[in-house]
Amino acid sequence: MRAFDLAASAKAAAQAAVDAAAPDLVALSHRLHAHPELGFAEERACGWLGEQLTEHGFTVTAGVGELPTAFVAERGEGPLVLGICAEYDALPGIGHACGHNVIASAAVTAALALGAVADDLGVTVRVLGTPAEENGGGKVLMLERGVFAGVHAAMMVHPSPRERLDPTCLARAQLHVEYDGRAAHASACPEDGVNAADALTVAQVAIGLLRQHMTPDQRVHGITTTGGQVPNVIPEHTEADYYVRAATLAGVTDLEERVRDCFRAGAVATRSRLTLSSTSPAYSEFRHDPGLLAAYERNALVAGREFPTVTAEDDRQAGSTDMANVSLAIPSIQPLVSIDSGDVGLHQAEFAAYAARPAADRALLEGGLAMAWTCVDAALDEGLRARLLAGATAGG
Repeated sequence: MRAFDLAASAKAAAQAAVDAAAPDLVALSHRLHAHPELGFAEERACGWLGEQLTEHGFTVTAGVGELPTAFVAERGEGPLVLGICAEYDALPGIGHACGHNVIASAAVTAALALGAVADDLGVTVRVLGTPAEENGGGKVLMLERGVFAGVHAAMMVHPSPRERLDPTCLARAQLHVEYDGRAAHASACPEDGVNAADALTVAQVAIGLLRQHMTPDQRVHGITTTGGQVPNVIPEHTEADYYVRAATLAGVTDLEERVRDCFRAGAVATRSRLTLSSTSPAYSEFRHDPGLLAAYERNALVAGREFPTVTAEDDRQAGSTDMANVSLAIPSIQPLVSIDSGDVGLHQAEFAAYAARPAADRALLEGGLAMAWTCVDAALDEGLRARLLAGATAGG
């Protein structure tokens, strides 16, 4: 069969598979949405995805990479291994305000669409269930522990207020800050105390002054998680969590050291004891593979998606993801799929509500189908297939 005819046949079969499974795929998204779980504790989500993939002929291995809520599911025996990444962790207090229920269900959609034609295309479909994207770097740990070994290309889609092919992603480091001082009565004998809360205040002022010297791509933000208990006791222990972001991992490394100096200043000024630690592997910048991205754009348009003109505001609104680390190791893409949330953005409680509405259901089905069709093109385009099998990036 000619490549053109095989592509048309495979895409039609993928479409039919999605149409048949659509009610179950939407139900999966809604089930995940109704039962949000935090990073590394996504036991139900991991199980539900594994069950659905098993029912459709995938071999599922749970607990990969020494991570209990990570899994790999495979179907097909072709030499070209195409990875579909699923995320399913939620945020404290606001649930799936990043729409990971949509991401996970779109990944299953793509996998089911491809599974039945995998052998015809000469591919192995590998779904990678990746925990703790929000805080913890599950994909980075899986990369380091060999779970992505043998994958020639990886992809996922992420819900957003607006559709976009190549969203800006900042590199990110996470810091956990602790100051230890000495408690004392705040009125009777304050001179006996060492105020750990003051140490954090000094650090925050220093970070505020540092902002004058930061480049437009750089960000520093955090929260105080422990800051004292009652006003008449000088706080002896304070904790905070901070993120440091920049356009590149190298930029993050430089800025992080300056931020650490700000925290050290707080300790020096108050004579408290500082403990600094990293709570997650660093996230890198994203390298979008242009060949895969072009294939996705063509297929997404056919599937029903639309791409508005990218504005300066779109570029300014940048988050971070551990999928970026995958992109530096393996040709990867992570387009955004709109769930029609208007001015409501990611990590707002209102966005969580949008993530279970009809527009989100359509996004997971069409985004998943577009990924499946992109995989069909990657398998049948001789140049793209050869490059991926060779382990080469688009530039080399």
